[in-house]
Amino acid sequence: MKKQELTSIKQIRLNTILDEATKCLIEKPSASMHEIAESAGIGIATLHRYVESREQLMIYLGFRAIEVVAETTKDIRLDEENYESYIPELIEALIPLGDKIYFLNHDASVNANKEIEEEDEKLREPILHAIGFLQQKGYFRENIDKNWIVNVLYSLLFLTWQQVVEGNIARNSAAELVVNTFYHGFKEHKL
Repeated sequence: MKKQELTSIKQIRLNTILDEATKCLIEKPSASMHEIAESAGIGIATLHRYVESREQLMIYLGFRAIEVVAETTKDIRLDEENYESYIPELIEALIPLGDKIYFLNHDASVNANKEIEEEDEKLREPILHAIGFLQQKGYFRENIDKNWIVNVLYSLLFLTWQQVVEGNIARNSAAELVVNTFYHGFKEHKL
């Protein structure tokens, strides 16, 4: 059940609505359709012109999250020359998308949709490959499951996005904080 074909103007408007709905549902997962419409700055009738039901909205939100994350990460490549910079580049690109990543990983209706699950698996493939490569290079322990590492990364990205939005972490230092936390945790390094 993919999104219906829309004119480019309507698609842009729908994407804006979906982005606002994602933010609303992160803050209040039980938000009503009226609250979602209000958060998006539209009336409920306008919302229903784009989506028929909450279930359809959730599916659209899942596909939108995948679309945005895929578009953002498509140019981040892993090869022998840049493998050390892959994770920092990925983190820098994905911090602003923390709400989308959270939604993909935590919304039960998204995780119960076979098409969204398949698209999410395709989205994760290059990251899982990169983690495996970095494990071989000694950046990560090889005895830790790659999926666990990616889930930890996604959790850090969401938390960082949330802290930036709340003003607790400066936007320009967020990526470095996540990279350091991801690679080194909170362990004190003694000289």
